[in-house]
Amino acid sequence: MTQETGGFAALDLHPSIVAAVLATGYEEPSAIQQQSIPIILAGHDMIGQAQTGTGKTAAFALPILNRIDPSKREPQALILAPTRELALQVATAFETYAKQMPGVTVVAVYGGAPMGPQLKAIRNGAQIVVATPGRLCDHLRRDEKVLATVNHLVLDEADEMLKLGFMDDLEVIFKAMPETRQTVLFSATLPASIRAIAERHLRDPKHVKIQSKTQTVTAIEQAHLMVHADQKVSAVLRLLEVEEFDALIAFVRTKQATLDLASALEAKGYKAAALNGDIAQNQRERVIDSLKDGRLDIVVATDVAARGLDVPRITHVFNVDMPYDPESYVHRIGRTGRAGREGRALLLVTPRERRMLQVIERVTGQKVAEVRLPNGQAVLDARIKKLTNSLAPLVADAEASHGDLLDRLTADIGCSPRALAAALLRKATNGQALTLEAVEKEQPLVPSSAPRERTAGGERSERGERERRAPMPLGEGRARCRTALGARDGIAAKNLLGAILNEGGLAREAIGRIQVRDSFSLVELPEDGLDRLLTKLKDTRVAGKQLKLRRYRED
Repeated sequence: MTQETGGFAALDLHPSIVAAVLATGYEEPSAIQQQSIPIILAGHDMIGQAQTGTGKTAAFALPILNRIDPSKREPQALILAPTRELALQVATAFETYAKQMPGVTVVAVYGGAPMGPQLKAIRNGAQIVVATPGRLCDHLRRDEKVLATVNHLVLDEADEMLKLGFMDDLEVIFKAMPETRQTVLFSATLPASIRAIAERHLRDPKHVKIQSKTQTVTAIEQAHLMVHADQKVSAVLRLLEVEEFDALIAFVRTKQATLDLASALEAKGYKAAALNGDIAQNQRERVIDSLKDGRLDIVVATDVAARGLDVPRITHVFNVDMPYDPESYVHRIGRTGRAGREGRALLLVTPRERRMLQVIERVTGQKVAEVRLPNGQAVLDARIKKLTNSLAPLVADAEASHGDLLDRLTADIGCSPRALAAALLRKATNGQALTLEAVEKEQPLVPSSAPRERTAGGERSERGERERRAPMPLGEGRARCRTALGARDGIAAKNLLGAILNEGGLAREAIGRIQVRDSFSLVELPEDGLDRLLTKLKDTRVAGKQLKLRRYRED
């Protein structure tokens, strides 16, 4: 099959579009492209069910470009995306495929950027508008006719738009467009809410379904580890010691957790950054660009912030916090293993989350194997291997280039070459633990995957778990207080300590043990003046939530 008679050319696309596609390195259309492009070219409405990473952007971008009239300086196609990142990604794809189409202009419309230039670009005749629903509605409130000329509409990742609460915005947008438009809807899943939209707003749509969830994740090596909530950061640090990764994305549930974990990683020397909904758009773009070009190796993100993130370097996904549903899990791990490349996904599971793990396995049709946290010996071996790999290339010509200097230094210092080499190694490793005893002392985390004892009837005994979670004995002159904030809220002991020190005006030594549990935390405070202190702390917020400390009454 030649490029002239097959491949993209066989899909009746304009030669300039085919040339632009071939210039990107693609020669053969993917399954979703082969099936969708003829339907969209023919002007039919369509529902496409496909996962991220299957080539769906080109599946709608190429035929829509084919139907654009460059001589008309007015919006002709609207693509709606759930997040700013995905909108930018789609807009960039359109620009790439339109490189050989003079006069075709693309504008990305999203929040976090000035509205003026966006509206000006639309009024100046951008034929293709890629937008997030919320910001587009802002423009419609300024100019209700802004979509009057649009005759092609694409809803990309429609299920995500509904999850993010854009249903009302979508209805406003539908009403602002001509009823005669062509509408194409892409969604990884087709829940009842998506089918309802299709029934109301699509005309006799054609259906295309590509690749099931199980096919999407089979190329990714998956594993899970059992840990307790307060062990997660330590577990991540230990895993990073032994996992050979190029770039990695770590998923957590809360904005505060992105900041806390990224900070912990940076403190250990990793090139890491947080990505969440509170980060300014220009900074978000810098983070993604830095991950792409190697200035960053790890991004800690929430699900929403990571939408549309497509970085070929990502070899690993760490699910530090359990996703809310199996679909989110599939989307998360789809950040790696793209286009047939190998990927690895690790899921941290707390004892209370075993059931969700079972749901994920049932929905994806795959067993997520259990692995143990690496022990001290594995960490030590990994460190020595990295050191060996860094030194091996330097040995070949080192004696010729630095041999005389070695002789002089050993003479001046009065030591053996072995002693000097050991001193240089100590300096090069910057105090890193490189003996088993030192590694185990540095990382005291105990793997928590061992099953609890069973009773004679076969039921697991909860006694060990209750004892492990029971409050520790109180120190003299202290009272124990409770807050409903816990690990699942993204709270760490340092967050509680900082808030109480700052707002309570206490000295560090006045605060005793802090125990962070999954759904609550316990803090030891001075008994003397406790009521005044609690009154003082009543409006204190931690990670955006009220602390609400109360005296803990033990049964």
